[in-house]
Amino acid sequence: MAVAVKFNSVDATRETLLIRVKNWEDQESWKDFFNTYSPLVYSVAFKAGLSQAEAEDAVQETMLTVAKQIREFHYNPAIGRFRSWLIHTTQWRVNDQLRKRKRMVEPRTRTKTGDRTATIERVPDPASLDLNKVCEEEWENHIFLLAVDKVKREVSAKHFQIFDLYVLKKWSGNKVAETIGVDRALVHLTKSRMMRLIKKEVETLRSQSI
Repeated sequence: MAVAVKFNSVDATRETLLIRVKNWEDQESWKDFFNTYSPLVYSVAFKAGLSQAEAEDAVQETMLTVAKQIREFHYNPAIGRFRSWLIHTTQWRVNDQLRKRKRMVEPRTRTKTGDRTATIERVPDPASLDLNKVCEEEWENHIFLLAVDKVKREVSAKHFQIFDLYVLKKWSGNKVAETIGVDRALVHLTKSRMMRLIKKEVETLRSQSI
């Protein structure tokens, strides 16, 4: 089963969550943490070339590593952010999955003809992947979705539906207007207002980003 891309708690990006998850018995906080960060890890893993199953394994291994080491993590922006630690851990787990795949595939995909060895299936080389770039792109998307989730709870259902269809689902302005029963001008106005709110929230999240 694929990891659901769902961000339930904007507050889960703050330092308080890191303090709460140091208690392994706090299942609610761990659920909050998993729902907030597992989609980020999954997206990085999948875009790095892992299959769905491999990406899910990378998520589980990353979360297990966090669980094992979180008690030793002390949040100090002057030294380093949790974001950097999480991304670094994700990169290691992605590379682990790629190396595991390579070990499993190579014995089956090499056939010998005389002195030649033919590789039937190419296996991605972890060193060739720009995981830093993938991670940065996915982190920005992560922040954007958290901001959307926060703004969604602050505006009317109708305005969010317009934004969702027009911006997120990329429907045409005419189709959105006809579907919801509003003027096209309102579609554009709603988009503009929503984007201002989201941009403001993105800036806030970046400043608070752990």
